[in-house]
Amino acid sequence: MRPGLPAGPHDVSAVAATVFRVTTEELTTSNYQHLPPLPETWQKVLGEETDKPYYAKLDAFVAAESAEHQVFPPREEIFAALDATAYEDVRVVLLGQDPYHDDGQAQGLCFSVRPGVRVPPSLRNMYKELNADLGLPVPKNGDLRPWTKQGVLLLNTVLTVRAHEANSHKKQGWETFTDAVIRAVSEREQPAVFVLWGGPAKTKKALIDAEGNRVIEGVHPSPLSASKGFHGSRPYSAINAALAELGYEPIDWAL
Repeated sequence: MRPGLPAGPHDVSAVAATVFRVTTEELTTSNYQHLPPLPETWQKVLGEETDKPYYAKLDAFVAAESAEHQVFPPREEIFAALDATAYEDVRVVLLGQDPYHDDGQAQGLCFSVRPGVRVPPSLRNMYKELNADLGLPVPKNGDLRPWTKQGVLLLNTVLTVRAHEANSHKKQGWETFTDAVIRAVSEREQPAVFVLWGGPAKTKKALIDAEGNRVIEGVHPSPLSASKGFHGSRPYSAINAALAELGYEPIDWAL
């Protein structure tokens, strides 16, 4: 029995309506907080964002969605990208869109899926290009966490999604938050390489100081567009060349 319910028979639909139907307005006006705290190194540069009205509305929206629907990734992995790569360690920012929306896929890192989960089509194309570009064997799983340990921030521009409904959490506040992430990295004293694949990612170029940082633009690896310029673009070599210009060691892309 769920805590807070009186003993005895209940109409399941009525209980669900009572327990789970929480409106965004109700949650915004309370002290409820659904989103997990920011990782410490990011809290220092993004803490002011969490005090802004848009963030309270975003928090309430995700809470209401989570009460009524399945939401990916799990709450504890919403900020997985920031957890995996500390602010001061970022050397490359690879932008995605919103999380994978099928069961068991999303782990809070753009393009990445857990070991044992079938590699999604866009990531398969990334692996094909990895092989063509650097001669590396095609990885056997879709887990990109080894890249994050070398300073690759795998950042989606929207950090949650309703199960099986792509873009369902778009324009609810996440873009404002992740824009702040991009600006925070761009404005650091130590520069970074920003990788913008596809139209939506390229709109973020305006947020980046292109004089101090490096920006690599390209075609998205989606099956809908990969043949229009992603294949043959050698993005991994380009990223490492840009890192060398900035005085950094190259990324070891092998997985």
